[in-house]
Amino acid sequence: MSRFSNLGHRLYQGEVSFDFVGRRKLWYSISGVIVLVAAIGLAMGLHLGIEFKGGSVYTVAKPGLTVSQAQEKADQVVSSHPLVQSTDNGKIRIQVSTEEPKSSDEVRSQLAEKIGVPLDTVEAQVIGPSWGKQISNKAITGLIIFMILVTAYLAIAFEWRMAVAALVALIHDLLITIGVYALVGFEVTPGTVIGFLTILGYSLYDTVVVFDTVKENTKGLTKQNKLTYSEAANAGLNQTLVRSLNTTVVALLPVAALLFIGGGILGAGTLNDISLALFIGLAAGAYSSICVATPLLAQLKEEQPDMKALRKRVLQHRAAAAKAEDAVPGDEGVDEGQPAGMVGQRGRSAGTRAKGRPSTKR
Repeated sequence: MSRFSNLGHRLYQGEVSFDFVGRRKLWYSISGVIVLVAAIGLAMGLHLGIEFKGGSVYTVAKPGLTVSQAQEKADQVVSSHPLVQSTDNGKIRIQVSTEEPKSSDEVRSQLAEKIGVPLDTVEAQVIGPSWGKQISNKAITGLIIFMILVTAYLAIAFEWRMAVAALVALIHDLLITIGVYALVGFEVTPGTVIGFLTILGYSLYDTVVVFDTVKENTKGLTKQNKLTYSEAANAGLNQTLVRSLNTTVVALLPVAALLFIGGGILGAGTLNDISLALFIGLAAGAYSSICVATPLLAQLKEEQPDMKALRKRVLQHRAAAAKAEDAVPGDEGVDEGQPAGMVGQRGRSAGTRAKGRPSTKR
């Protein structure tokens, strides 16, 4: 742990630096492949919950009843494959789609008979498709409003290029998370939408922290000729790298407990809808703030005329410095076969002897 802390200090001081911005083509390629796979999964379709597509939900409370037993009984009653999950309070939740030809009362009575519980202990809830459509429209509207407010805030607080880079990173995270949901077949519920909005907020926070450091590092940048904008932005990214990683790990630990322990080991299936969105989104958000948002910002800034002129001056300054280092004075008395790194030392020795310094050689 002390080594990791020391690495963070060295990154902040600039003693160690990882060239994230310079390798932006690599990060773009990796992101492109991931987004393509996610888009393929999304094209296959999302498994929408009953709140979005409508249907019936039956809740049964019976001690000792497992999900597999309830699934077997529900398959005998319902022709369309029902979704059976365990709830947080120990009950069994059976979800039936609108394609089921039987009425809700008929399904409820047959479920009570098959499972072996009184009819009044089986709770039924019917959700129409029109209500589900309203929920879907509200979720999309909320997401659009969130994106607009985020873009406006970043454009005012920073500049439009940072707003564009952050917005691209947000869409990147959203596409990956939705694509994973489609690929694994997890149900999309209102809890999932809440998870989406949460991860977008986290991704935005991580990106703003990096951008704030980049903004500080690039103040008055055009007045010097040692660093380009990409190099200064990369330095700011390295200064916040350990902080971003620490924040991500700390946030992922409780979410992983929800997903793998709560949903996997304990069987609380209703936790999966929000915990998977948080887990994938947090990881994607940390990656995008480091490997997508900042490199894209640097690429946009490098297109400005003043930044192009700065890059030209920096390169000219470095070329002149390198030329000056090569032209070391006092190389007249150097042997032809002498290595170039010894020019200054041998030249000074020859000059000293030329001034009449006594020689020990006989």
